[in-house]
Amino acid sequence: MIQTFSFEITAKDKKTKARTGVIHTPHGDIETPTFVPVGTQASVKTLSPLELDELGVRLFFVNTYHTYLRPGLDVIKKFGGLHQFMGWNGPIITDSGGFQVFSLGRKKFVTKNEKEEGEAALVSIGEDGVVFQSHWDGSKHEFTPEKSMQYEWALGSDIHIAFDDCTPYPVTPQDAKKSMERTHRWAVRSLEEHGKLKAEDGRQNKPYQALYGSIQGSVYEDLRKESAKFITSLPFDGFAIGGVAVGETKKEMANVLEWVMPILPDEKPRHLLGVGEIDDIFELISCGVDTFDCVQATRLGRMGRVFTNSELRIQNSEKEFNIDITKREYAGDMRPIEEGCGCYTCQHFSRSYLRHLFHVRELLGYRLATIHNIYFINHLVSQIRASIKEGTFAEFRTHFTNP
Repeated sequence: MIQTFSFEITAKDKKTKARTGVIHTPHGDIETPTFVPVGTQASVKTLSPLELDELGVRLFFVNTYHTYLRPGLDVIKKFGGLHQFMGWNGPIITDSGGFQVFSLGRKKFVTKNEKEEGEAALVSIGEDGVVFQSHWDGSKHEFTPEKSMQYEWALGSDIHIAFDDCTPYPVTPQDAKKSMERTHRWAVRSLEEHGKLKAEDGRQNKPYQALYGSIQGSVYEDLRKESAKFITSLPFDGFAIGGVAVGETKKEMANVLEWVMPILPDEKPRHLLGVGEIDDIFELISCGVDTFDCVQATRLGRMGRVFTNSELRIQNSEKEFNIDITKREYAGDMRPIEEGCGCYTCQHFSRSYLRHLFHVRELLGYRLATIHNIYFINHLVSQIRASIKEGTFAEFRTHFTNP
């Protein structure tokens, strides 16, 4: 097992900013660009580590907030970290917990006692960090930049995200600036704590844990550019672009990438947080994004929506790259989800059978749909990597989006 972390670019597209590369981590290499499925609670829902490996998954997200609450860091520490706890030998990326805390601020949670005493504030954000209530039992907890780094070190992931203030949307320029500046101060504190943890006795001989800085600034050009310049001035191992999956339009997401990406140094990897719908993938890769995570592939699969590019469906003037397999029209459909698809589901089962499984709420249906969706998106990104290396990225994009 290598102990270090590094990134190398292997090819660049001449017409766009798309590129291929390899992120070297202690738990294996990650070919980029790559899709990163989300394993919220140390599990990509319905799939085993073996299946993830067979589907081509080389990196997936685990949420610090959720694993901190359940099963708890003490349990994970007994196993020596997430890799041993969950039986996954590949690279893992963990977030700081900032987005989950932000999400709590949009929800209403009342404990049994509070029903009589009145609703308590779910999240309180201050200069030192955030105090929040667990969405499980209402118990109070605190995340600071220092604690977030300690928690991610305990999890033992290969890539950490610095603690940030995830700016809500919509937001005024004044509030967005305050949030961004807090993120910058927290970034400095995250780096300092990360350095202390790395320097502790015995850390030098353990697998390297990389730290990415988070860029914020909402939908405002001046703030995004200011944030990108500040975060890239700090010695992070890579960079994450946050705050583009909290309600913004696709056009606003594209604007953020247009403003930020030219400022990021070529020699370090870039991760886009929370984006990965099929129609977004070509756009974000063409802007130079290396890795990107999204819950859509697994979430849609559990809803019976499966990816396809063989049936043109228009919704709100945009093509939908999925079908609802639970609809009656598929009850007798003997075809696979996608003709020519190499996934286990399409190689062995029909649309009719999959529709039946969902109709009777059989758990196998969720698994088969998820297998197909993960394979579909990984296969697509693999084709994109090949097209970048061959100099045919633009042509492949046109062919795929307009078959």
